[in-house]
Amino acid sequence: MGRKYAVLGVGHVGSTVAFALVTKGDADELVLIDKDEKKARAEQLDLQDATARLETRPKIKVQDYHELKDTDILFVTAGNILALKNQTGNNRWAEFNDTREIVKDIAPKIKASGFHGVMIVTMNPCDAIAQYLQKEIGLPQSQVMATGTFLDTARMQRVVAEQFYVDPKNVTGYVYGEHGNSQFIAWSTVKVNGLDLLPLAKKKNLPLSKLEEHVKAGGWDVYAGKGYTSYAIATCAIKLSRAVLDDAHLMCPCSYYNQKYDSYVGQPAIIGKNGVEEVVDVPLTAEEKAKLANSASTIKEKFATL
Repeated sequence: MGRKYAVLGVGHVGSTVAFALVTKGDADELVLIDKDEKKARAEQLDLQDATARLETRPKIKVQDYHELKDTDILFVTAGNILALKNQTGNNRWAEFNDTREIVKDIAPKIKASGFHGVMIVTMNPCDAIAQYLQKEIGLPQSQVMATGTFLDTARMQRVVAEQFYVDPKNVTGYVYGEHGNSQFIAWSTVKVNGLDLLPLAKKKNLPLSKLEEHVKAGGWDVYAGKGYTSYAIATCAIKLSRAVLDDAHLMCPCSYYNQKYDSYVGQPAIIGKNGVEEVVDVPLTAEEKAKLANSASTIKEKFATL
């Protein structure tokens, strides 16, 4: 059988995901759903026109929740980016009221469709919304994840790489916690070219607190310049989907349920054919453990208001 994807919400992120799936040849079938039917059909036509110049020709369908029944991967990318317009900080909870109402609308439709694949959520605030969707739809927790701090970790890799003049892929380590203000870089896990960062940073007299500020502000900097973010978050979502369909057992951070904190929170996990196969308990310092507990508590408190 071919690989079947669906994108629910074809705004900036959703349309970027769809474009990448089609141009990379990942999708054999693609379903696009949006509250704006005209927009969904326009994206369908635009992508179909592109296939005349591509090596593959996926079947692209629109506005049919019934198609989700045999869909392998469902990207939930709906939202209201305009809710951030008057924000002066990196506060993804500003979208909370809008995305909460979106979930109330789409969750019963997803459940009624019989969807039983893996769901990847990019809606903000993604940790709470992923947990909300999981509870409303009734899918196993392993099959519902959010991109979470996968994107923030990529931003950390870029910022650190710039300081040491290396490829970002040569920087490893994790950003934990909320995809938002209470996130933190677990500096004890970060390595550059396989070497522990902390002694390297001390030698270069690098102020880690300032580097962390740059990482946290990364999304806001992009938003301030173009009014939204799209490429990096779409790339992260697709990377997770490929790990599922390839049964890659890829170790990377994502937002997933942490039983200890009774909350979805960004943490390293193994991603395979069943979604989140297991959470990896990477050793952290006492200070980092406290920051993770605080971040999870922040998410849990906000989630309770749903």
